Amino acid sequence: MASHLRLAFALLLLSPLAFSFAAAADKVPFALYYETLCPYCSNFIVNYLDKIFHNGLFDIVDLKLVPYGNARVGSNDSISCQHGPYECLLNTVEACAINIWPDVHKHFSFILCVESLVVERKYTDWESCFQKTGLDSRLVADCYTSGNGHKLDLQYAAETSALEPPHTYVPWVVVDGRPLYEDYEKFETYICKAYKGNPPEACKALPVLTTAQKKADRLAHVCYAKRIKRASPISMRRQMLEKIM
Repeated sequence: MASHLRLAFALLLLSPLAFSFAAAADKVPFALYYETLCPYCSNFIVNYLDKIFHNGLFDIVDLKLVPYGNARVGSNDSISCQHGPYECLLNTVEACAINIWPDVHKHFSFILCVESLVVERKYTDWESCFQKTGLDSRLVADCYTSGNGHKLDLQYAAETSALEPPHTYVPWVVVDGRPLYEDYEKFETYICKAYKGNPPEACKALPVLTTAQKKADRLAHVCYAKRIKRASPISMRRQMLEKIM
């Protein structure tokens, strides 16, 4: 009986399911705390983060996107955003997309589309991303107008406020539990360094950063937390209904 159990256990270890568990355990935790209208966040998403979906690095990370950034929770759980009411709208829209489509490829395709429009200064056309990605706009409209989107915002607010060390600007990139600070554009190198498995080819082409290089390359391409522009939840809700209902 014992020998049969040992054999069954050995077969389980050799099964594809076991290998998938091992692969998942090897993934590097990777989180991006951002706000939708910070130009540096948009640039990072469009010109840096998108690359990992094409070069093989996505397979070794557990990516989490948190669209809240430097917003603040006020009285009666109202939320004010650094770049004004439209940023609050898009933060909630992207939070809803993440919640509705938990598959990272799906919600990232939508977020990438929206943030590309931010880079092009055409973000008021964000609703066109539903057609471009083939995702159902009604699901996001329901999430937004039902108040569920606001609940998601509050969850992200609590998660962002609980960061240790606290974030002082965005984009705030955390790899394997450690913030990269101003060095966030080199996130791929940090991911490869943290990965314990057999690295993908993309890792082999990345430079090894020295302490001197890290200091020299640090530029203030960030949105610091500062004065917040007050949001108008009622007008934003009306605008949302007009655009996607």
